[in-house]
Parts: sequence; C-alpha cells; structure tokens
Amino acid sequence: MTTEKKKIILTQRFQAPCGMLVLGSTDAKLCLCDWEVEPHRARVDQRLRKILQAEIRWEASAVTERAAEELREYFAGRRSQFDIPLRLVGTPFQLSMWHSLLDIAYGQTLSYADMARRIGRPSAVRAVANANGANALSIFVPCHRVIGSDHSLTGYGGGLDAKRYLLTLECRTPLNF
Repeated sequence: MTTEKKKIILTQRFQAPCGMLVLGSTDAKLCLCDWEVEPHRARVDQRLRKILQAEIRWEASAVTERAAEELREYFAGRRSQFDIPLRLVGTPFQLSMWHSLLDIAYGQTLSYADMARRIGRPSAVRAVANANGANALSIFVPCHRVIGSDHSLTGYGGGLDAKRYLLTLECRTPLNF
C-alpha cells in the first residue's frame, strides 16, 4: 500500500506598513500573500489546501523569507517589480485574470471594465471583480491596481485604507480617493 505524502504550505506573518500579511510557500514558490484580516481568509486557505492537497503549517521557509525581503524593498520604495516565483491556485478564469493583473505596470491603474476587455470578456465585469477578490497573492499579483470605472476605490481584501496606501506608494503622490 502506498500513501501519498501531503504537501505542506509553510506560512509566516509579515507586518506591512498598512496591515498584517500572511505569506505562504510550497514547491519553492510563493502561493500566498494575503491580508490577515481579509474577510475571505478561510476560503483562500481552504482553496489552497484543497487544490494543492496540502496542509498549512506556521513555519517560515526560504521562499517566505525572500518574499518578506522583497516586500520590505517594495515598501521602502526600492522595488517596483517582484522576482519571486509564484504559484497561482484557482480556476482557469481566475488564472487568466490574475495573469492579466501582472501586466498592470507599477503606479498604473485600470478599471474592472478595462480588465474585462483586456481578457476578452467585456461583459464579465462582475466575474472579473470576483476573481480579483479571490486573489491569494496580494501585492505580488497587484489586484490593488484595479479601481472603479469612475476612478473610485472599490473593495480590497486589506481594506480601502491599505489599497489607498499601496496606490499612493506606487504613484508617489497623495491620491484623492
């Protein structure tokens, strides 16, 4: 009888200037950077455990330590792109949406409608917003760069204050959201 060993997602906390993040890695890739107080934390963890067939353990890894260092550089204004390998975990639609988020340049924003058009699904604005909200790799997969069509701040897992903080950091100018 063979028993398959369960994967482990190693996690650690990271105190960002705008909130506490949970970083997680498996298979030498970052699979989690989520806000600790995010309303859907349990669902994100459940999705990761189910799809990756993994257990979550509170223990730093070389990947989470490297992610923490890249985040420190980002928040200090010394990094505008991340180098850490990512492991995106979701449905095919979510994956296409998240890959599209990676193409939004540092300091730029797009609306949910822009994102829907960008992925070739112009009528899927609500689905785009839902996929954006399910992103388990906040900041690294920059869902904070997506705003309302009227240029308003809209939902964000870390809260609107965190979203405002990130956009102000990247734009280097106070924003009127």
